[in-house]
Amino acid sequence: MSVAKEVTNVEAQVIAAKKAAKRVGLLSTEEKNEALYILADTLEKNHQVILAANEKDLLVGREKGYEEAYLDRLALSKERIVDFAEGLRQVAKLKDPAGEILSSWTLENGLLVEKVTVPLGVIGMIYEARPNVTVDATGLALKSGNAIILKGGSSALSSNKAIVQVMQGALNKTKIPKEAVQFIASTDRVATQQLFTMKEHIDVLIPRGGASLISAVVNNATVPVLETGVGNCHLYIDVEADVEKALNILVNAKTDRPAVCNALETVIIHKKWLEKNSELLITAFKEHGISIHGDKVALSYIPNAVLANEADWANEYLSLELAVKTVDSLDEAIVHIETYGTKHSEAIVTENKATAKKFMSLVDASALYHNASTRFTDGGALGFGAEIGISTQKLHARGPMGLPALMTIKYMMSGNGQTR
Repeated sequence: MSVAKEVTNVEAQVIAAKKAAKRVGLLSTEEKNEALYILADTLEKNHQVILAANEKDLLVGREKGYEEAYLDRLALSKERIVDFAEGLRQVAKLKDPAGEILSSWTLENGLLVEKVTVPLGVIGMIYEARPNVTVDATGLALKSGNAIILKGGSSALSSNKAIVQVMQGALNKTKIPKEAVQFIASTDRVATQQLFTMKEHIDVLIPRGGASLISAVVNNATVPVLETGVGNCHLYIDVEADVEKALNILVNAKTDRPAVCNALETVIIHKKWLEKNSELLITAFKEHGISIHGDKVALSYIPNAVLANEADWANEYLSLELAVKTVDSLDEAIVHIETYGTKHSEAIVTENKATAKKFMSLVDASALYHNASTRFTDGGALGFGAEIGISTQKLHARGPMGLPALMTIKYMMSGNGQTR
């Protein structure tokens, strides 16, 4: 297929989505919820079709030598399909964010002013590897009254095509037009670049993936971007940290699912705490197969650790590798996070409330934790239902983005012939 033909197809799909968005925005909560339940049931019934397509992607990935962390993000199972189908049901149960009157007032001349939530319109989703994003993003977009353009990575092409075909078939049984969910199947970069500049049809782009993908969208798009971020997440273990809490939180944040963006990548440890508890820490590392890149002080306590370099402090390992930084104070820990953090998720373990308050106040991140794991930075875990991404920017939306992040506002005025 020629480049011109691909661009024409992309434009046609985007225009179709824009037309469909107007119809979706007029649907009732009940009609949207019914569609989400039908989508969930249909995905579960067709899990074998989806898994067969996913196996094709995994086979190609293994042949190309993809890292295990990447293959984990790409892989589906019946359980994972059931999970994202259940995510759709959870979204259906959430409050409909559309049409909410946020505030209202009447002017002296009798003009009623209402600030009302409305859908963004057409959402462009550009993402890598995880096929579950195809379902999560679709569910959130439709529930909030939006249409969605999906551009997944080439590594998950077969999986995503199968999922979208199943979902579009299901939408034929609902009030939502199937054109409200568009999948750009082209693997040519021209197709992606076309999405960057279609601001007359696309209202927002949301990139979700590695640093290079996010950077490419942010730096090249003329369409407004809701920026998600990579997760170089830190845990600071304070001198007054409870030992059991610190170890449990560290192990959970690092090992529960190392390949996701809210997993721990660097632990910062107060030197006095390390001096007292190094043996327990070493045991935890050994038991869970965690390999260490540490500074010189860390190496003096932790056998088999390798000396960290500058790249290690900024690295999102997405594996069971962990950077260990030792400090003499909270202030030193905060400076390290400011230098290498990605404003995603940062945590502190301490029994000193004043220390925790200072950390929570001064550290600049979308999600902060006191005596808890960074793994909770997730739409489902925080009660938002499925999430469309985790925003590390400060405008419009920040942190896990659920339904409210996919809305904008209108000011609606009602009068009785007032003129100015």
